[in-house]
Amino acid sequence: MRALRVIGLHEDGKSIVCEDPASRTRFLLPADERLRAAARGDITRLGQIEIELESQMRPREIQARIRAGESVEQVAGSAGMSAQRVERFAYPVLLERSRYAELAQRAHPIREDGPDVQTLGEVVAHSFGVRGHDYGQGKWDSWRGDDGKWVVVLQWKAGRSDNRAHWSFSPGAHGGTAHALDEHADVLLNPNAYRAPRTVRALDPAREAAVQPTLDSAPDEPIAPQVIDAPVTEPEHDEEDDTREIPRVPAEDVDESEPDEAPRKGKKAHPIVPSWEDVLLGVRSQRG
Repeated sequence: MRALRVIGLHEDGKSIVCEDPASRTRFLLPADERLRAAARGDITRLGQIEIELESQMRPREIQARIRAGESVEQVAGSAGMSAQRVERFAYPVLLERSRYAELAQRAHPIREDGPDVQTLGEVVAHSFGVRGHDYGQGKWDSWRGDDGKWVVVLQWKAGRSDNRAHWSFSPGAHGGTAHALDEHADVLLNPNAYRAPRTVRALDPAREAAVQPTLDSAPDEPIAPQVIDAPVTEPEHDEEDDTREIPRVPAEDVDESEPDEAPRKGKKAHPIVPSWEDVLLGVRSQRG
């Protein structure tokens, strides 16, 4: 980098004439606000001037948007500038937001019968313990709304869900007060109303047997019998012997007064054919 020396003020009164000692080449340098700030060594003013020249968003507007709850990345994206330059003006405002978030934890929540004896941080820590959450994983933040009142927010993660609770914070004596602004904030202020989720456990075999249906509790519909396929064995008999033993019926059980009208199964009934003599004489044969 070559060094230049100042020759003097240009005839227009708005530029400074500089010269290169080696080549005797002269240069014009605008005598603007940046040059004056550089001559004074005012680095902050130089940064503000750069932002004003590169973007339409002024430093006060950047700080106002940060104080209202926007992040450095959001402001940098809106202004079309780098996050490093936005941080120059956002840093003091971020400290202010962090300070109010700490003060809000020492405030007393407002209930139906008045302010709570415990602080907001103590009540929320107890609620986290009841639910099995880690209070140390929660992140506190705050911002100032359009009405000039501060809003404090607590962010935490339970499982796969991201949760947020908001309170309005009013600084005052003995730590100030805090009012719940949403359902999550109201639930955290009432830990006694929380019910732990019930877990479903499998029954042990002895208990499962006790709840099996009995005969008294059986349904009215008949239960279809189970058919078991089993091999059928036929009785062995001699193929040459075709006679089978027929069980005898005791005589006392047979009623002789009534003829056996139904023919026995297995025997074919043949009609009685009269003989030739019976036809000529006109008599009926007694043969059976």
